[in-house]
Amino acid sequence: MAKLIALLNRALEKSKKLDFVALLSIRLYLLPTLYEGAHAKVTGFSGLVEWFATPVAQGGLGMPLPTLMATLATGTEVAGLICIALGLFTRIVTVPLAILMTVAGLSVHWSHGWAAIADKTTEASMRLSGLMTWLQHSFPGRFNYVTELGDPIVLNNGIEFTVTYAVMIMVLFFYGAGRYVSADHWLAKVFPRWPK
Repeated sequence: MAKLIALLNRALEKSKKLDFVALLSIRLYLLPTLYEGAHAKVTGFSGLVEWFATPVAQGGLGMPLPTLMATLATGTEVAGLICIALGLFTRIVTVPLAILMTVAGLSVHWSHGWAAIADKTTEASMRLSGLMTWLQHSFPGRFNYVTELGDPIVLNNGIEFTVTYAVMIMVLFFYGAGRYVSADHWLAKVFPRWPK
């Protein structure tokens, strides 16, 4: 039994040589989300400012200094996208990204509960079910076209995705971008005091 445990420990120790794969995977997973957020904010900046300024009772966020807040949010996502992609200043850029995720989670998603996807008991899902029933009876050919690649869903806009991204960002804060496939790794070899 001792030999088996020793063999297992050696194998686990050797697997640590590939630990950079996990951090690279997190970075790659976050990129499409960061890109979509940054792109939407840059191309729809005036609408973002308006949404930040609009009172909560009218469907907005009711934030003070909406232009400044929109600029900070946009800048954070653009810088986050570039830095996470390159593995550059990774631990540093995760701080404003974590703040942005926290603000988004609390101001936009928290009131919708945990689930990102609405369950079958919500009003939105019941309405979707009614639409699908009507579509199936009224336009059977279109129903098959709509459902052949999977069932339509309704997003609940809950905090689940935001928390998932925040956990990934937290991992990058504590462990950095990883070895070999990050600018931080190579710059730290040239500049020993480089933040990695």
